[in-house]
Amino acid sequence: MRKTTIKWFVLFLFTGLLFACSGTKKAVKTEKADDAPSEAQVKTEKPPIEEQKQMEFDYLFVDAIKEKSLGNRQKAIQLLSGCLEIDPNSSAAMYELATLHADNNDFTSASLLLEKAIQLNPENKWYSLLLAQIYQQTRRFNDAAIIYDKLLQKEPDNLEFLYMKAALLAGSEKNTEAIVAYNKLEEKLGVNEQISVAKQQLYVKNGEVEKAFGEIEKLIESNPEEPKYYGLMADLFQSQGDSVNALKYYKKIKEIDPENGFVHFSLANYYLQNGQPEKSFEETKKGFRSNEVDLQTKLQLYLMLTANPAQSGIKPEQEKELVDILQEAHPNEYLVYTVKAESLLKSGKLKEARSELLEATKMEKNDYALWERVLFIDNDLQDWQGLYSHSNQAMELFPNQPQVYFLNAVACIQLEKYDETASIVDEGLMYVVDNKRLEGQFLMLKGEALYKTGKMKEAFGLFDKSVDLDPENYIALNNYAYYLSLTGDSLDKAERMSGKVIERFPENSTYLDTYAWVLFKKGEYKLAKFYMESAIKNDKDQTATLLEHYGDILFKLEQTDEAVKYWEKAKNMGDVSELLDKKIRERKYFEE
Repeated sequence: MRKTTIKWFVLFLFTGLLFACSGTKKAVKTEKADDAPSEAQVKTEKPPIEEQKQMEFDYLFVDAIKEKSLGNRQKAIQLLSGCLEIDPNSSAAMYELATLHADNNDFTSASLLLEKAIQLNPENKWYSLLLAQIYQQTRRFNDAAIIYDKLLQKEPDNLEFLYMKAALLAGSEKNTEAIVAYNKLEEKLGVNEQISVAKQQLYVKNGEVEKAFGEIEKLIESNPEEPKYYGLMADLFQSQGDSVNALKYYKKIKEIDPENGFVHFSLANYYLQNGQPEKSFEETKKGFRSNEVDLQTKLQLYLMLTANPAQSGIKPEQEKELVDILQEAHPNEYLVYTVKAESLLKSGKLKEARSELLEATKMEKNDYALWERVLFIDNDLQDWQGLYSHSNQAMELFPNQPQVYFLNAVACIQLEKYDETASIVDEGLMYVVDNKRLEGQFLMLKGEALYKTGKMKEAFGLFDKSVDLDPENYIALNNYAYYLSLTGDSLDKAERMSGKVIERFPENSTYLDTYAWVLFKKGEYKLAKFYMESAIKNDKDQTATLLEHYGDILFKLEQTDEAVKYWEKAKNMGDVSELLDKKIRERKYFEE
């Protein structure tokens, strides 16, 4: 078990202020009646150019803020850029534009704008805070620390600023300076777990191990009943190679808190590092059984252990044991069933894995990923009735998911529900958006259904559309080529399509059979014989159809005795048909 190092992360949400840009307002002069301008003068006179520009600026700025609040970022960027064309020194426009660039992960533009805004308006702390945040995200930790240092000069009692300065100095590996900052913070707050742990890690990096131990000791003295602190001390001893003292502190946790489940994981790590894998596993099991440890922690540890068995020492039977313990401890948590399913899938136990996933769907029926996993396993098992039933349930729960309709159509084809296939395809296509490949696969299925019902012209039209949309749909290319060969039409086209398929899959017996059959139909019997022999060689299941086809080719090559021999082999494998019997009986090839 890999030792877990505690890291502290602080997320700060900076609140932006809405900066109004106020223009210079002119005092209104009260005119005497006889000095009032004429109506003509009112219509023709224009306001001073500065005031007009300010009005235009204010209009654009307010509009930009509105567009920003509506989520129209690009429009807001355009409007704020217009603001800066009118007033290149508007720090408020720069700030608002910087926030938009930051949202778009354009941190370079955002930081340049903020740097200039701060030069123009150094008293506005919100500009500095946003810039510091961007520096953090771009790992410019030292620059961010400098900003907080400046902010502290104005607000020396702001503990948040002081903490961020310390954390950023640590991030920039200025360990000694960071420790000084943490000490100042500790002077104001007193002994604090977060500060002490941070200092302990910095002291270790500096090679000041005794001071590191001192920080944890200080925590223990502040609260001797807190088992976590003994765990920190044990981890520190273990990291320094002192397993004797490490074990002493782990056992201390058990004394203080006998029900503490987390200590079992610490002990498991300890025993694993000290070459005692069996003891390590026993402690892991105790932790998994503990009601004090939350499920997420157990699942994270399980994934860590099983992701790298060579490092964790976990064996397949131990993995199974941990999953069983999880199910016993958390019988109503659907995630446990998904974990067990994945474990079974790794062992190739598809049916058992599907059963676990179906149990999970009873607890969390609205998890689409679970249902999709079930449907894919149905397909892998070629359990078409199961796929049909489960996909119908999924369509009711997720009526906008096209993949579910597609898998239902696959089941319908296999179950010879051809009219239903066409109907489901039409319905599923309504939910396909910008996915030519899936659209092509849908059309392939509808083409299959139409072909099976004798509507060959419509079917071939759909096959053409299917391969146009998805030129890499090798199933469609293969089936279309085979159907064309059966009709005897467009054999050159069929050969091109089938040739493309076997170029990609040169050892697939089904695809080789199709190519050989297209060549057979073209009268190229010697070449057809070569590819059919390759198909038979690669056919692990010894399909009767391939043997019958090979016999047909041999007959055309005037090898009648050999042809009959392969027809009889096909019959003995269960390929019983009147046409095959007729071939054998009359020792002659008959067209299907």
